[in-house]
Amino acid sequence: MWGWFGGGGAAQKRKDSPKNAILGLRSQLDMLQKREKYLQSQIDEQENIARKNVNTNKTVAKAALRRKKTHEHSIEQTIAQIGTLEQQINSIESANINRETLAAMQKAGDAMKQIHGKLTPEKVDETMEVLRDQNALSEEIVGAIVGNQFGEGVDEADLEEDLERLQQEAVDEQMLKAGTVPSADAVNRLPSPAQQEPVSNRKQAVVDDEEAELEKLRAEMAM
Repeated sequence: MWGWFGGGGAAQKRKDSPKNAILGLRSQLDMLQKREKYLQSQIDEQENIARKNVNTNKTVAKAALRRKKTHEHSIEQTIAQIGTLEQQINSIESANINRETLAAMQKAGDAMKQIHGKLTPEKVDETMEVLRDQNALSEEIVGAIVGNQFGEGVDEADLEEDLERLQQEAVDEQMLKAGTVPSADAVNRLPSPAQQEPVSNRKQAVVDDEEAELEKLRAEMAM
């Protein structure tokens, strides 16, 4: 029971101790500040009495000045006490802020330890390696599924047909831009899959055909 209630109460009391000290000091400071105002009013009052009687009643004037001096001595002590209390309040507040800041930093450190736990850079590297292996395995599995579903590789003959189609579309597009229709000769001069020429020769032939067609167009436009 003492561990739950007695110990907790003592800890709370220690925590509230700076706050209670500051409250007590501020209460005393408020009282001293009120005393300062009162003494200042008494000084002003005795000053006025002395002024009024300086020529008519010197005894009264001297008594007023004597009381004024007493009040001035008291107000000096009061002002000094006010300064001491203000300094003490500032010191306690700064110390309390430092303590609370340190406590917050300690809690942050404990939280970081709890978050990291037994985590180390080596364990992170191991985890990343496992992830890379699993990703690679997943890619292999997908490759196996896709390969089994769509067959093995691509037919080269199909590629050649697609290439011829694209070449023909390119020639047609050029002719449409020039305002004419490709002639039968230009079409017949296009390379065919039956020709066993190297790819580089076929590309050069297409370029030559295009150049010839362009020369023909230039001649027609000159006419």
